[in-house]
Formats: sequence, C-alpha cells, structure tokens
Amino acid sequence: MRFVAVSAGVLVALAAVGSLAVLNGSDDGAVEDSTASAVASHRGMVEGTVWIANEGGGSLTAIDAATNQVVTTVAGVEGPHNVQVSSDGASVWTVSGHDGYAAMLSAGSLDLHGVVPTGSAPAHVVVSPDGATAYITNGADDTVSVIDTSTMKVTDTINVGRGPHGLRPSPDGRWLVVANVADTMLSVIDTRTNQLFTDVEVGTGPAQVAFSPDGRFVYASLNGADAVAKVDMTTRRLVDTVAVGDGPIQTYVSGDNRYLLVANQGSEDSPGTTVSVIDTKTFTVTATVETGQGSHGIVVDPSSRHAYVTNIYGDDIAVLDLDELEVVARIPVGDKPNGVSFSPVPADAADVSVTLDIPAASGAEDGMDEGHEDAHESGH
Repeated sequence: MRFVAVSAGVLVALAAVGSLAVLNGSDDGAVEDSTASAVASHRGMVEGTVWIANEGGGSLTAIDAATNQVVTTVAGVEGPHNVQVSSDGASVWTVSGHDGYAAMLSAGSLDLHGVVPTGSAPAHVVVSPDGATAYITNGADDTVSVIDTSTMKVTDTINVGRGPHGLRPSPDGRWLVVANVADTMLSVIDTRTNQLFTDVEVGTGPAQVAFSPDGRFVYASLNGADAVAKVDMTTRRLVDTVAVGDGPIQTYVSGDNRYLLVANQGSEDSPGTTVSVIDTKTFTVTATVETGQGSHGIVVDPSSRHAYVTNIYGDDIAVLDLDELEVVARIPVGDKPNGVSFSPVPADAADVSVTLDIPAASGAEDGMDEGHEDAHESGH
C-alpha cells in the first residue's frame, strides 16, 4: 500500500545523501566534502536505521546509521509527532496528531501494515518489549490508548493526568510511565491490568521519561522547571532533581547506563541549542553540548556510542559521539523534526521517496487541530 512520488522534498533528501552539512553550518562545498569523508570513516558507527518524524513536513525520514545518509523519505502521515521502532526492529510506528490515528509499517519493506484510530491529539507511541501491545498518549483527552498489535484494535483506554505526552515502558514491560506535560505528575500504569496504579509528583510540566536499563529508576524532563527529576520505581517516589538547560523535552539513558541525555528545546522565539549530559552514578551534569536549534528528540544506538538529536527549529539531526562528547555530523531532514527512534534493521533504499496510502477513515474527529494545538502549545 504505497506509491512512489517525486517532489521538492525528494530533492532535499537526495542532496542530503550526496553530502553532509559541516559541523559549523558552513555552505562551503569543499569543507562539506571533507566532512562527509570524515563522517564515513568515523569510528563506532553501527548498522541500522535512524527514523525521524518530521511533524511540520508530514513525513518520516530514514537515515542509514552506518553512513549518516538519508536513504528514504516516507510521506502520507499528516503531523507525525512521534515515531517508534518495535524492540525487534521489524515495525515502525507513528502517530498523526493532525488526523488522530496510529500507523504501523514494515521497517524493511516500508509497506503499510495497518492504521488504528486513537483519541484526540495523539502525541507519542511506544511498543511493549514483547511487541504485543502499543500505547499512545492522547494529549487532548487525558488518556492512553492500548492497542493489540496483532489485530490493530484498541483494547483499552486508560485515564491519566492532564496533557499526557511522552511515555515509556519499563525494560521488563511491567510498568508504563506517562509524563503529563500540563500537570506536575507522572502516571504509573500496571500493564497487567491496564489500570492506573499511582501518580508520582515530580514538578512542573513533565514532558518525557527514560528508564535506567535495570528499570530501577525513571527520569523525567521538567519542561516548566528547566530540570530533570529522578524517581525510584521501587518506592515510586521522587528522590532528586538536577537543573538542566532551557525547556527540556526528551530524555534518554544510554544502554551502558553511563549517561542520561536531556534535549533542551527552549522555545521558537528563543530556541535552546544544547543537550545536557548527566552522569547517572552521581546524577550531576558533566557536560553541555551544542547540538542545534531547538534540540528535541534523542535516541542512542545499541552500542551506546552515538546519540541522534532532532533539532526542531533547525530541520536537521545532530549525531553526537558519546565518547568524545562532540557532534560529528549534521544531517538535513524534513520540516520540524520531532520524534526519533533506532532500528537495527537497515531500510530498503530502493525507493528514494515513498508515500503511504492511508485509508480515508483514519479516525479524525471534529476539532482535532484545535485540540492538538492546545496540547502542544509549547512545541512539545
């Protein structure tokens, strides 16, 4: 269920494949060629695909992680706020905040597997570690939709806090923690019963959460407090906070549990440009790295060597070497790149551009645009 299309956006993707932008943003062609060569030979690159949701451009970008080159652009989803790869890397999920649905496609062939209606203003989608269930936050409904991935049907709807935004399951799949950005708390859901287990007060405007690899701690960005909260999942209590940059959004813990990374987006009028690097052992900021205009989404590759950061106001991706704590590449993508996820499955590069054939009955509701804007007025 796809069509090949060629458009101006494809030309941008082709340009990105041909050369990578230099680290300082210069347009000098000779320097670009030098940078592209350096990136191609950079140590520690792994095989896989980095998936980007371009919310303003209505597309997903697939980047070859081994070469840092754009290989495919997938169009057809209006307002994709988030993208998430399943734990086995086989499927890619995204949500349309504009039309109110979630879509799943094959990570390899890019064929559309199915579409399921959600609540109003869906923000983030995550998949359980066993791949059986997908969870979606509905920002304007204060709910989480539970989806059976085999049937592509909503099996439950869970009431949570105000403005549910980011969410992630614990590594063992036992818990689902939701950040309620219009509130001051995290909602902890028992995945065995699909019921709200408890709420944890953490501070103003929690936007996204990240689990430690052992599941003992969960960290939440506090967008309204320019800080990050640390919660002990054994007691489900706040144990500490640490100050970071302006308007923190997404968080991610490296697989080796060395670093907690926090993207400081700021605002469109005053963009944040950094990622705060937090030592998980001491829970202190050990470095602040310039990554781009409106640092927003973060993912770390399975080797824990490189992080990928979306710059929502810069329309590009920064590749951050976690050994050197330096940006080693910038990759132009679509308009307002938002969510990001890593797949160990290489994307099929046969098509430069693919357009998904989304069924007309996608689940859009009256007032969907207005609800989406209310839930994401700060660019979350």
